[in-house]
Amino acid sequence: MKRFLAAAVLALICSAPALAATLPGHYYLNGRSEVGSELLLKADGTFQWALMYGAVDQYAHGTWAAKGDEVTLTSAPQEKPDFALFEADDYGRTKPAEPGLWVAIVGFPHEGPLAEVEVLFESASGKTATAVSKRNGDAIANMPGGEQWKRAGLRMKGAATDYQWINLPADRAKARLAGFTVKNREAFAPSAFKTMTLTVEGNALHADSKSGLGIGGTYEKAK
Repeated sequence: MKRFLAAAVLALICSAPALAATLPGHYYLNGRSEVGSELLLKADGTFQWALMYGAVDQYAHGTWAAKGDEVTLTSAPQEKPDFALFEADDYGRTKPAEPGLWVAIVGFPHEGPLAEVEVLFESASGKTATAVSKRNGDAIANMPGGEQWKRAGLRMKGAATDYQWINLPADRAKARLAGFTVKNREAFAPSAFKTMTLTVEGNALHADSKSGLGIGGTYEKAK
C-alpha cells in the first residue's frame, strides 16, 4: 500500500511539469451566448484575459500556475499611472498662461481631459503650489511673476504614493503652461478578479460559478 501511494505521489509530481508545458496557448469561452472571453496563457507563466458582454469590457493580466488538475490565475497589482509630458504637436493652439498663473493640462491629447490628478508645481527657487485637475483637465496654481517653473510632481488625488516628478523643458517653463498625459491607460482599469481557478479537462479549462469569474463556462483551446 505504501509503495502504491509513493508511486502515485511521484507520478503526480512528475506529471505537473508535463501538464504545465502543454497548457500555454489561446483559449476561448465556449457555450455562453452573448458573452465573449479570451484567455492567453504564456509559456513564461503570465496570462492575459478579456471578457466582453454587451457594453461591458473587463480585463485582467498577471501570472498563472498549474497544480494537480487546476490552473490558478492571479492578477497583477493595479499599476500606478505613468505620467509623461505632451509631445510638441499636442498643444495645438494653446497660448501661454497669464502672468502669475501656472497651468498644467492633464489628459489624453486629441481625446479628452483627465480630472482628479494632483499636481505639485515647483519653481527653480524651491517655491511650491498644489492644484488638482478639474473636469476640463486644467490644474491652475498662483505663482509670483518672478518665479520660474522647474518641475511638476503628479499623482492621483488621494493617492498615498509619492509624486512622479517631471522636469519642464525651457519653452514650457517660459509659457507657464505644460501638458501631461498617462502612458499606461490600464492603470485606470481595475482587474476583473484577484484570482480565478480553472479545472483542466483535456484541452479545455473549465470555470465554475465560484471560480472568480462569477459565471461558469468552458474555455476551449484554439487549435
